[in-house]
Amino acid sequence: MSSIELTSRVQLGNFTGKGFNRGASKAKETVWYLLKMLFFLSAFPYPSSFKVKLLRLFGAKVGKGLVIKPRVNIHFPWKLNIGNDVWIGEEAMLLNFELLTIGNDVCVSQRAFLCGGNHNYKDPTMPYRNGTITLKDGSWVGASCFIAPGVTIGVDTVVSAGSVITSDLNSNSIYKGNPAVFIKERWA
Repeated sequence: MSSIELTSRVQLGNFTGKGFNRGASKAKETVWYLLKMLFFLSAFPYPSSFKVKLLRLFGAKVGKGLVIKPRVNIHFPWKLNIGNDVWIGEEAMLLNFELLTIGNDVCVSQRAFLCGGNHNYKDPTMPYRNGTITLKDGSWVGASCFIAPGVTIGVDTVVSAGSVITSDLNSNSIYKGNPAVFIKERWA
């Protein structure tokens, strides 16, 4: 181990967020955060139908049959597309700085983290390096999984609980681990 002390090059004070489009006015975002705190982050089980109305009011495209449990954190509903018959479990985190697309018949389990935000660590000011996330029809993201920006989960693919996904996954597959690896086909 070297005894030479390094001087940090990181300059977080120079971070500007340049190039990041929040997709809504500050006023709209502020109202959304207030409603989110009351009706989405609460432990009280408000009906999913009520939450769907709020999401649509703020620009989300939501199909029929969405079940959304308490304490689900959605950052930007105006960057959210959800298909039909989707389940989103307790304390799921949808950090959708860019478009998050959830297909039909998708399950997002408890405490899953769909992380569309990131930073470029090679630049001392650490600018955003965000990306879209797509969960295709029939996929299942297990409890406490991490899904990175730019990832697409294939049709009918299962991600086992606690897995970390940083690249696209094929359809009809089961993956698990950190980093996740292919285990077998879902439907033989």
